[in-house]
Amino acid sequence: MKSQGEIEATICEAVNRFEQEYMGRGPKDIRAHILGDLVLVRLTGVLTAAEQHLVQSLSPDKGRDLLKQVRTHLIETARPVLEAMIEGVTGTKVVTLHHDISTVTGEEVILFTLTETPFFRETRKK
Repeated sequence: MKSQGEIEATICEAVNRFEQEYMGRGPKDIRAHILGDLVLVRLTGVLTAAEQHLVQSLSPDKGRDLLKQVRTHLIETARPVLEAMIEGVTGTKVVTLHHDISTVTGEEVILFTLTETPFFRETRKK
């Protein structure tokens, strides 16, 4: 049985692979946190050069909305892959997936709600 930290690291590796395969590049940094029956994945530095130019070349609202629409559509299309990946790592079924991206900071957040808290090995605090 893996520790919470080992599960979170495995989630980071899997989501990083997903980003590279589906979005064309990985994030600059990625962190995963298991909070009870929630899995929060925070990615930074995810915007491609083309996405950054798109946001800058259009009016702020239009560029932001277009980029969020495209990213949301990509995530929704790949949702079965993401859910299977999280279920495989945590051993727990995914109930919902929520996603948002900031066109200002290049930060992306993916939140998974699980049917229950994943089982993991307790580690002793020193």
